[in-house]
Amino acid sequence: MVADIAYLQEQQQSISRMQALFESQRAAFRKAPMPSADDRIRHLKALKQAILKHQQTLITAISEDFGRRSADETRLAEIMPSLEGIHYACKHVKRWMKPSRRKVGLAFQPAKAEVVYQPVGVVGIIVPWNYPLFLAIGPLVTALSAGNRAMIKMSESSPRTAAVLEQLLSEIFPEEQVSVVTGEADVGVAFSKLPFDHLLFTGATSIGRHVMRAAADNLTPVTLELGGKSPAIISADVPLNDAAERIAFGKGVNAGQTCVAPDYILCPRNRVEEFTQALFRQFAQMYPSLRDNADFTQIINPRQYQRLQGYLSDAAEKGARILPVNPANEELGDTRIIAPTLLLDVSDDMKVMQDEIFGPLLPILPYDSLDAALDYIAERPRPLALYYFGYDKAEQRRLMEQTHAGGMCINDALLHVAQDDMPFGGIGASGMGHYHGHEGFLTMSKAKGVYIKQRYNGAKPIYPPYGGALLKLVYKLFLR
Repeated sequence: MVADIAYLQEQQQSISRMQALFESQRAAFRKAPMPSADDRIRHLKALKQAILKHQQTLITAISEDFGRRSADETRLAEIMPSLEGIHYACKHVKRWMKPSRRKVGLAFQPAKAEVVYQPVGVVGIIVPWNYPLFLAIGPLVTALSAGNRAMIKMSESSPRTAAVLEQLLSEIFPEEQVSVVTGEADVGVAFSKLPFDHLLFTGATSIGRHVMRAAADNLTPVTLELGGKSPAIISADVPLNDAAERIAFGKGVNAGQTCVAPDYILCPRNRVEEFTQALFRQFAQMYPSLRDNADFTQIINPRQYQRLQGYLSDAAEKGARILPVNPANEELGDTRIIAPTLLLDVSDDMKVMQDEIFGPLLPILPYDSLDAALDYIAERPRPLALYYFGYDKAEQRRLMEQTHAGGMCINDALLHVAQDDMPFGGIGASGMGHYHGHEGFLTMSKAKGVYIKQRYNGAKPIYPPYGGALLKLVYKLFLR
């Protein structure tokens, strides 16, 4: 009872602090509503130097949050893309900020028109646990590039990373510019209810619905990066080793705990067994051992581990063939390690085919024609990513034009997310809105149209009292 009271008091203190931070950021924004390009670039460069300075501390903290997280995966999937995003923004932010000249119709001359890109104000960023650095820094870079203030709510499942990031950011930004909020679910709910000028959430679709409802009360625009079941399609003639090695990489990174990881494979029926063998070999080559292999990441916590084990049990009970890739035949029961596992003979009534997997389990489904494969995808909620493996360019174009997904790779997996010059975002159940690069700048800016007229007023012929030769001429010229 005493512990419960202490917990509630701690959460309420966090909420009170969070509300005070929001008010201080809003007040600070009113005093400086349009930071210069030089200021924005200076802030971004300071962020870059802080990440480099704390690189090893971040790697250690993330690994501790997971129990074991590959240091190379943290460098490749979190630190590198964060730094590259900063480089890209610094290079382009001056051009993004320039007002865009627009045409003025003949009837409204002499005048000019332009679109001015203003910061929206205070941006809220809700960060998941699976990539706690990149999915905090990426949106923060977008917010700072657009000239905004930012509050970052870190996941309660990555407390060590949150503590390091809070320390890192406090060294270079005052709290009224960038601040980190921590706390359990109650704090997260309160965070989503703040009247932000923009709110970006990355996480589960089910939670995204709650975030959007909370934001609606304040008419806060949202960017939702959700997830879903991202398919990978194997063509009838692609070399299977080519597809297998790239899918194994895309699924193996972070032990499949990636929102754009391949969630299931659609493979021509007559190639399923051969492809399964190729994929098995690739996983075994990448991860020859699991238990003490620093390259293979643990499942984040016991709850997620039990969820994935439940998927496996459910699939086995309903007739699936379960093929774990455990080359050293190690005992993994007392760890939170789950071997890369291929599932055959799966059906839609299995949980593994109903929910986003978010782990190293990979169902392989047969298809009899490409039309049937596309129908299968189209009948389901639109995914965050879609992958196609095949070298026929006409078929590639067909897939690009006839499928819907947040993003797409052809003959690769995951790497579209790391392209700074492309937008990243979902569609339908996988999310809404975009960030990264220029699209991110636009998302977190207000594109304000401005019509500019100087001394001469060319509109006088349309002022009352109506009538006269000039107005008749106007009608003759423009009512046609």
